[in-house]
Amino acid sequence: MAQKLISFNDGDCIIKAGERHQRMYIILEGSVEIAIDEGMKSVVLAKLKKNDFFGEISLIHNIPRSASAFSKGASKLTYMDSLAELERVMEKNPKYTRMMVIELTKRLAETDRILRRELGGYGKAAISNFTW
Repeated sequence: MAQKLISFNDGDCIIKAGERHQRMYIILEGSVEIAIDEGMKSVVLAKLKKNDFFGEISLIHNIPRSASAFSKGASKLTYMDSLAELERVMEKNPKYTRMMVIELTKRLAETDRILRRELGGYGKAAISNFTW
């Protein structure tokens, strides 16, 4: 992967929910917070640190961003802006690919936990319609 670097200051918006651009980021320095904002309530989905990645869903599926990402403190990131580039990295680095799969399953489990907490008393029927 060609080294593409981009820097952000504390509070800078890296990704805005609803945007349509394909780019997956990897944190080289600093930290990033991933959040969704639905009307009057904002929910933090993740606090990411060095070597974590984000933005993969839009890169892989070419869909609008589902959440926003904000720099927490100064941060330096690298990025991939094509699926072909990600595929090359994954083919050359099976350990990285394995780490991504493990991380993505952790995120799915955490999102499920957050969803259950946020739905509160709305019950299993609403959750089962949302997840598999």
